[in-house]
Amino acid sequence: MDFGLQGKKALVTGGGRGIGKSIARELAREGVDVAIASRSLEQLTATAQELAAATGRRIIPLAVDVTNTEAVDRMVAQAAEQLGGLHILVNSAAMPGGSATGPIETLVDDELLYDFNVKYVGTLRCTRAAIPYLKAQGWGRVINISGTNARTAGNLSGGARNGALVHFTKTLALHLGRDGITVNCIHPGTTRTERTPGLLAARAAQLGISAEEVEQRDFAAGSPRGNAIGRMVDADEIAYLTVFLASDKAWAVSGELVVATGGAGQAVYY
Repeated sequence: MDFGLQGKKALVTGGGRGIGKSIARELAREGVDVAIASRSLEQLTATAQELAAATGRRIIPLAVDVTNTEAVDRMVAQAAEQLGGLHILVNSAAMPGGSATGPIETLVDDELLYDFNVKYVGTLRCTRAAIPYLKAQGWGRVINISGTNARTAGNLSGGARNGALVHFTKTLALHLGRDGITVNCIHPGTTRTERTPGLLAARAAQLGISAEEVEQRDFAAGSPRGNAIGRMVDADEIAYLTVFLASDKAWAVSGELVVATGGAGQAVYY
């Protein structure tokens, strides 16, 4: 299928590794030139070189702190200038899981505020800076990468920030639809990234079993971590979904939340 993305320009925050890196790679494979942004220029540069070699597209590394409004505005302007425009924004910058965890009695206010400042307000800053460039094209896509702890009680920052992103997504879709811009949100669940082998190895050492056995146990039928497909979702599979939502085939989808967990949980949503 031709997704109509050849020659488009994209910015992916959190693009140096993990889900953001996979998204940048798949967009590039569809003919998109991509700017990737995160805090670490060293990591971004290595990723940009890797993805450019693999896809033949322009991959531009841009360091940014998404908690700094001036830095975000400057980074988005640089991305649009160096790419020659901007059509797609993927907001994927975040602390995995949320930084303020545990019971309310031990929660540190500054950690909670920082988590929101990165994930929610950082997404707002990047989107606000990108909107004029998307409007100038008369064609735009904003995809927010959130997380399923928005649907699960227990994490006082990760769940709340991700729930707030869903509201942000619907609100922006209503604000921008008449300008030819769609806005959607993806909730990944447990997803295989570069961090996964180390996490599995640590749990394996604690349990005295192999990493392979840990993963099999996690995704066995009836396991709290399990899902309908019986395996962990790969970051590339989140990227495939993102490419569709970014494509010319997805005009009918805006203001929506897509949950990409392999069918985890038993709740029914109407």
